[in-house]
Amino acid sequence: MAKASLIILVSLAICISSSLNLVYGEASDRNKFTVIGRVYCDTCRVEFETSLSEPIPGAVVKLECKNRTDEKTTFQSPEITTDNIGDYKIEVTGDYEDSDCDVTLVKSPRADCNDPTEAWRKARVVLTALDGVTGPIRFANNLGFKKKEALPGCKKVLTDMGYFELKNELGNEFV
Repeated sequence: MAKASLIILVSLAICISSSLNLVYGEASDRNKFTVIGRVYCDTCRVEFETSLSEPIPGAVVKLECKNRTDEKTTFQSPEITTDNIGDYKIEVTGDYEDSDCDVTLVKSPRADCNDPTEAWRKARVVLTALDGVTGPIRFANNLGFKKKEALPGCKKVLTDMGYFELKNELGNEFV
């Protein structure tokens, strides 16, 4: 009888231990994140992507987290360069539940498209395992630089989209 009780006790301990590891995982695995995003050229100068927008290979971004209370920097990535299709990937270790983390545009390699958009010059990402999001991948909104002059095809694309307030961005010749 004592042998059966011992076997049951050991089995119970193993089950509880396995369950806790499944629920909480390894602490180091929970605090590893990969931030993924893209940098594009806003060829129509409208502060959002259109079918004429182009990815920017060689653009530079960085990720910075600041504590919400005292604004001190809690994490800063090195500058990351986008790949040949304008995508970037930033590896982060640590939990930044009490920080606001933003991917920010640093520079564009294109002389004709290097003016950061106001709306998409930075993208907020949440870097904590305590936010209800499972998995280590975090997607940032796409970030954009504006072309110096809008492409000729923009009027048609934007009209097809139902966007009619073109005077400020495209000039009177397009409206």
